[in-house]
Amino acid sequence: MCKHILNQQVSIRAPCCKRWFDCAECHAEITEKEASLDQNKIHNIPPREEMELGCKKCKKVFRIRPAEFDEEADGFCPRCDNQFYVEAKTPRAELKVESDDVRVDARMLKDQRMKQMKELWDLDVWDDEGEAARLG
Repeated sequence: MCKHILNQQVSIRAPCCKRWFDCAECHAEITEKEASLDQNKIHNIPPREEMELGCKKCKKVFRIRPAEFDEEADGFCPRCDNQFYVEAKTPRAELKVESDDVRVDARMLKDQRMKQMKELWDLDVWDDEGEAARLG
């Protein structure tokens, strides 16, 4: 499971070390950890004419050519038609306020009608102001 891209649909086979990774950042992290033990293992994924991808839905391997890649036509798995070329969802920090379900307890919601109702309750039959002073 990739922690960099949340909606990852394919795995990438790194031609440098012949291992499967969810993204290039995962490859860099793992090779950095290994490089701390052995300095000869430092490497990046080299650019190639063909990339090997593994679909996470049907578990089949296929190849694409990045130079000739068209997002609309080639962005699908050739076996199961799973769309792997999608906009990446990356994790980001958010501040959320949680409350009880408003369908059960709506006390946290401000009802805009309450102000109008209060104005109507404050009116008296004997007031000489506003709508209450009119006869008929």
